[in-house]
Amino acid sequence: MGLEFAEHKLIAKKLNTTVYYTHPYSSWEKGQIENANKLLRQYIPKKQIINKHNTHNLREIQVKINNRPRKNLNFEKPVKLFYNFVNQKVAFAT
Repeated sequence: MGLEFAEHKLIAKKLNTTVYYTHPYSSWEKGQIENANKLLRQYIPKKQIINKHNTHNLREIQVKINNRPRKNLNFEKPVKLFYNFVNQKVAFAT
């Protein structure tokens, strides 16, 4: 595991959620990740390698994807729902 999971217990506690891990090479266990990859590949074709030369576009793509209304979210934008949820659960220092 990488550093991205270093504080998973604290994050799970603050957000009142559970963290699950999948088995390596088991894409059927990570449907959300596969869906995110599919959305990303609408902007970067599968044959194009994502590397240091094109990562500057990833932030722009991320904003576009997170501001796209989703049917499974009652046509709400993921970014809006995420910040509504986080702002309810976590008190930020000012």
